[in-house]
Amino acid sequence: MEELHDIELIVKKGISLIAIESHEEPRVLELCTRLAGKTYRKLYRWTSTDGLVSNGSTHLVPSPQFQKPEELLLSIRQRSEAGIYVLCDFHSYLDEPKVVRALKDIVLYGSDGVTVILASHQVSLPPEIYRHSTRFQLTFPSEEKIRQIIIEEAGQWQKKNNGRQVKTDSKTLDMMIGNLRGLTESDVKHLVRGAIYVDGAITTSDLSEVNKAKFELMNMNNILSYEYDTARFADVGGLQGLKNWLAERKDSFIAANKKATGPRLDNPKGVMLLGVQGGGKSLAAKAIAGLWQVPLLRLDMAALYNKYHGETERNLRETLQLADNVAPCVLWMDEIEKSLGQSDNEGISQRVLGTLLTWMAERTSQVFIVATSNDITRLPPELVRKGRLDEIFFIDLPRLQDREVIVGIHLRKREVDLDSQSIQLIASAAEGFTGAEIEQAIVSALYTARANDQKLEATHFLTAINSTVPISVTRAEDIFALRDWASNRAVLAN
Repeated sequence: MEELHDIELIVKKGISLIAIESHEEPRVLELCTRLAGKTYRKLYRWTSTDGLVSNGSTHLVPSPQFQKPEELLLSIRQRSEAGIYVLCDFHSYLDEPKVVRALKDIVLYGSDGVTVILASHQVSLPPEIYRHSTRFQLTFPSEEKIRQIIIEEAGQWQKKNNGRQVKTDSKTLDMMIGNLRGLTESDVKHLVRGAIYVDGAITTSDLSEVNKAKFELMNMNNILSYEYDTARFADVGGLQGLKNWLAERKDSFIAANKKATGPRLDNPKGVMLLGVQGGGKSLAAKAIAGLWQVPLLRLDMAALYNKYHGETERNLRETLQLADNVAPCVLWMDEIEKSLGQSDNEGISQRVLGTLLTWMAERTSQVFIVATSNDITRLPPELVRKGRLDEIFFIDLPRLQDREVIVGIHLRKREVDLDSQSIQLIASAAEGFTGAEIEQAIVSALYTARANDQKLEATHFLTAINSTVPISVTRAEDIFALRDWASNRAVLAN
């Protein structure tokens, strides 16, 4: 009802050209049918295959009348009766000058009661008519509506299966509803139906499949990707300071939309992870999503950039809107300095930065940002100041006890059983190594032992470590400068 009210106000203001971007053409036509009834106008639907058909019906016999866009628009301009004309998939004609001019003629010189609605999956309006038009966005179903759809689909399954009830529990159902946010009604129905009809139940195993299908449907154009393998935080060695900080805020983030007793707390906004390459920043980002049991979205900042003016900012706005629709989620911006660094293209970087800062300041959705950086000195000060993000964590090279944990994790992952004394010996020899370098030394030792058909011993690992020059040696000056910067500006994550 709110959608109908909002689009009715647009029509009553006298706006003659409305663009609706949606994959749900039947839903757009249904909305326009109700709009025609509320405004006492006739409704017409046009497609390149059917021509112009009255009443907006998808079941009428196709007519060859006005199949050509120029003839159609000329006819609409010449009509004196009030009417709503829904032009489906008209976007492919908007690069033709005569078509653009004909649309402009309708807007400027057509009858007052004529409204043209461009309905397509994507509508890019030319500048000649952009300021004479408005965009209307269909809303996504609320959690209450999603719950209603699930109940309806469960009821349909029950009728077809001799009254058997769909099995689930309240916790799994709530998680399924959260995972289906940000999708259209038709997509919600298809995914729910697919989950139920497999085994007559909604279980936790359905959640990952629904998430996978959901992100394929959302078509993120490789700018925003869904990370399926969110590491358990137990698989991250060390970082106890970061772990404690996150544990304190987990309940506040998960229950942000629920009433809570006690003082009102702001939603956690995000963190900046600063550290050397291979130190575990990316793994920590994945682990945060795993710890909080929310989707992890990875934003490829480099893929945002487009050679056409304004397209880069639009890509970012649409990407952030997708993240808002998916919320609650973790948004991972990896090596952010490579895209927003102060030495980059100043014009584009400043516009992208402005778009990002505006969204960070105004968003109300549960999107927790994890930005990672190897060189924070390249980042603009507006981005790293307190208030934009909650905290800056510095991930230093792992200490001895952290290295012991890291060695143990990678040995268990490869089903290698060594005693605690050997693990301590390996960890001690790996001083100055990052977690990634420790892992590669273990992999190298395994290959060496297998190639020589030898029983795996601690000496294999020690040989691999001694033959490796760690980044703490090759980039010693950079690491010293990074530590110096973080000494009084960041919180130690280790």
